[in-house]
Amino acid sequence: MKGARVLVVALGLLLAWEALVRVTAVPPFILPAPLAVTMQIISQAELLLHHGWITAIEILLGLFFGTLAGMASALLIVASRPARAWLMPLLVISQALPVFALAPLLTLWFGYGLASKVVMASLIIYFPVAAAFADGLRRCDPGLIDLARVMGASRRTILLHLRIPAALPALASGLRVAAATAPIGAVVGEWVGSSRGLGYLMLHANARLQVDLMFAALALLATFSLILYFTLDAVLRRLTAWQPESDSDSAAGFSLSSRKESL
Repeated sequence: MKGARVLVVALGLLLAWEALVRVTAVPPFILPAPLAVTMQIISQAELLLHHGWITAIEILLGLFFGTLAGMASALLIVASRPARAWLMPLLVISQALPVFALAPLLTLWFGYGLASKVVMASLIIYFPVAAAFADGLRRCDPGLIDLARVMGASRRTILLHLRIPAALPALASGLRVAAATAPIGAVVGEWVGSSRGLGYLMLHANARLQVDLMFAALALLATFSLILYFTLDAVLRRLTAWQPESDSDSAAGFSLSSRKESL
């Protein structure tokens, strides 16, 4: 059902795009028609897949390392007040600094290869995961925690068996946001300095006025982002199937920025 809705929305956008091109008679080097973009996707499939594979690896590695760093930070924030005092400024800074401002520095430090793009994607993913998971860990039912302490449970036992399970829905929301924003870091890193990837291909096509190829690269990036998001969403729904409000997790994830004040 969800896939059918995505197809309907995509078809509607394509029809609106085609209508705009026909009505305005805009030149192809400004806005190509959907058919021209489709022909580029078919004729340049090998080139697009080659660069798309590089970007996909960067995004997946960034999602992995950003999630690990975010979860570890959230656990430290909840478990230790001194750690919270040190990590909270880092959380705010990671969200406040523009990605474009960090991209040249990361490229200088980590080179033009894979590492700088993975670090860029990880930084973007870090905040939503850390903020959501820390919020979920601190929202565990105090009554259950008090009961566990009365029964002699250690802090480690409370963390593993009460706090972390209770925080899984919040973590799922943060991961959904991370999956939606992960491509930004990789593509921005490729724009700043790279010889491979969809970001590099888009810059290269734009410089040669191959706007139809640039749109083809954008279409491939959008397709991969949708596949990543809905795959992760399906996995997270299975992991949090016991939660009665799981159907609203996706919407809750995109309102995550309103939770920043609670940290």
